[in-house]
Amino acid sequence: MPTSVVSEFVQRAGGKESPFVLIPTANVGEEWGEEYVKRSFLAKAGVTDLVVLHTRDRAIADSEEFVAPLLRAKGVWIDGGRQWRLADSYLDTRTHRELWNVLHRGGVIGGSSAGATIQGSYLVRGAPEGNTIMMAPGHEAGFGFLKNVAIDQHVIARKRHFDLYPVICCHPELLGFGIDEATALVVEGNRCRVIGDSAVLVHNGHEINDDPDVPFFTLRPGDEFDLRRRRRVP
Repeated sequence: MPTSVVSEFVQRAGGKESPFVLIPTANVGEEWGEEYVKRSFLAKAGVTDLVVLHTRDRAIADSEEFVAPLLRAKGVWIDGGRQWRLADSYLDTRTHRELWNVLHRGGVIGGSSAGATIQGSYLVRGAPEGNTIMMAPGHEAGFGFLKNVAIDQHVIARKRHFDLYPVICCHPELLGFGIDEATALVVEGNRCRVIGDSAVLVHNGHEINDDPDVPFFTLRPGDEFDLRRRRRVP
């Protein structure tokens, strides 16, 4: 996690003393105690008010008691793993609604790997059977914090450059963001900006690369994109 990404996330949530929530549900296992918190990048960055929120029981996720930490949270980070676990546990529950309320209050939600993908409206690689399946009926809905958007990850590091292309062909209403490792897309209103060390590949029918064999264009650190107009900002 580059320092630039860590710093921006913490500062947008109000600084190290703000209340943060860490959601590990996409990962395997159930040991999310004190040691897990200590290993987190947030604790290493100096965050002192950090609560882990985790369940795989939708009834619990829909309970008032469970969502209490989200009522005061200014920053929420969703860890990586498999995004279907997040959808199965939280989609359309009270937890999902309170995550929306974090944003409505001016808070910030970030995530790595599965924690990034779940924030789009269309869930790619959502099949429980394996993460090479891009479109999985029954597991195609994300949290929808970015509407009409599909988010892929590790795209350059794992040579996934073209994986979003068939998704956009089947769903041309979608905008596809392929975010590489050590990189983040910071969204504020209808604008987003790339920070970090690598790049974001954009699959967008409104703007294509000069090379017809490459169905995406590249945003690099510092580049901005207009989500409403679906155009990079000059």
